[in-house]
Amino acid sequence: MSVDLVNIILVAAVIILAIVTVRLKEILFSAIALAAVSVIVAIMFFRLNSPYAGVFELSVCAGLITALFVSVTSLTRRE
Repeated sequence: MSVDLVNIILVAAVIILAIVTVRLKEILFSAIALAAVSVIVAIMFFRLNSPYAGVFELSVCAGLITALFVSVTSLTRRE
């Protein structure tokens, strides 16, 4: 596969998942979709030879923030 084609696929996946994240009704599924966006952005960072930014994106955005969103969502009640 060409490098440009892979980059286009990754950008398209980020755009589609970002739209899905905003459009989902369930907050938990939205947080999981946001984590998927962060994982793909981290892959893009690694492909751009920026490993520190990729590791930071994976650990903080895809890991910590998602864990916080999921834990807060589980503590709230639906009215």
